[in-house]
Amino acid sequence: MPVIEVEHLTKEYRLGALQSLKQTVMNAGARLVGRPVPERPLFKALDDVSFSIEQGEVVGIIGHNGAGKSTLLKMLARISTPTHGSVKVRGRIAPLIEVGAGFVADFTGRENVYLNGAILGMSKREIDRKFDEIVDFAEMAEFIDTPVKRYSSGMQVKLAFSVATSVECQLLIVDEVLAVGDLSFQRKCFDRMEELIKRQGKTVLLVSHNIRQVERLCTRVVLMEHGRINLDGQPRHVCNRFYEVSDKQIHDHRLLCTTSRTQSSGDVELLTIELRDRTGRKISTVEHDQEVEFRIVYRTVTTLLAPVFGIGIHTTDFLYLATSQSIGRISIETLAPGTYTLSYRIKKFPFLPGVYSLRLGVALAESFQPIFYTENAFPIQVATTTINRAIVSEQGEGFVEMNGEWNFEKSTAQDDTANTISA
Repeated sequence: MPVIEVEHLTKEYRLGALQSLKQTVMNAGARLVGRPVPERPLFKALDDVSFSIEQGEVVGIIGHNGAGKSTLLKMLARISTPTHGSVKVRGRIAPLIEVGAGFVADFTGRENVYLNGAILGMSKREIDRKFDEIVDFAEMAEFIDTPVKRYSSGMQVKLAFSVATSVECQLLIVDEVLAVGDLSFQRKCFDRMEELIKRQGKTVLLVSHNIRQVERLCTRVVLMEHGRINLDGQPRHVCNRFYEVSDKQIHDHRLLCTTSRTQSSGDVELLTIELRDRTGRKISTVEHDQEVEFRIVYRTVTTLLAPVFGIGIHTTDFLYLATSQSIGRISIETLAPGTYTLSYRIKKFPFLPGVYSLRLGVALAESFQPIFYTENAFPIQVATTTINRAIVSEQGEGFVEMNGEWNFEKSTAQDDTANTISA
């Protein structure tokens, strides 16, 4: 039997500011006499959502801000009630949604542990038994009898997380709380979550923007968009789909974005940029290792002596990744005023999946004086079906594949070492 059953769940909010008492009374009077009252529009934070979760499942919920993730968790934790539909939860819930929301600033840490534990459903005897463990995990023994108003925000969250994860429950609901405190404490939080999941076998719902953590911890992932479930399935498949959606949004935004750092002497104008595949067909997305061609159309206003062209790739946050120049490849002594097409072909586009941008430059060879330069000139979306984005992208350890060959074998008796690992 499922521990969570959600059927046709809908949550609506009325948009707009709160009305004054006067306006409320006037609207009520208008309704009494039969006059129409203009209604403020409704916003569906959740729109006809249905799913079920079995005992012991670890389900990640991902999506962009405003997708309905936190609203869904609040429905499950009974913090909020649905407009339509039903939510059935079997078992005791420990919600880690608004961590530390029940803390009282004038109370000491000790008093807040007992208060927050009681709010989460723990008895005084249970808190007494776990008190030392809670304080030790939060690393707060020195400050436990100090008023919470003297704590830093990180200290408060650490103590609140320690209390919340000490609750004995069947269902744990977690909303973006694994990134609390400093790096060492974040590691402790992650280790505790793994213990709750793998050793204690709890049913867990996890909302996080850290896709690598979601894929590592979860046995199933739900992708939400605009209050609806877009995809529900295996972590790798759903997480990679999330990256594809994110890349497309970034790519589309770059197409609409007109802001770029451009410097020009006025001698050269950039007219158009096109991306084409090996057959000459215009494309908007590049496959990893695909053959591509950039076609850049310039208009020269004056005569240029020995122009040199440059092309480069950078990330969306302007980290330069690669640059190529036409020196030694194209020899032009004099370029008369006119319109010209510059072609740059790459046999295997080497960059890993993500969104990148093109930068372009023109200079005069004799003095290498720049006469045109622009960044963020053209967005490049790279896709692939063979690389796990949740591992590669989240690690942040590079932008290209090394493509080395691995080898692992046992050494012979004559070798100095017992085992050899080679690449």
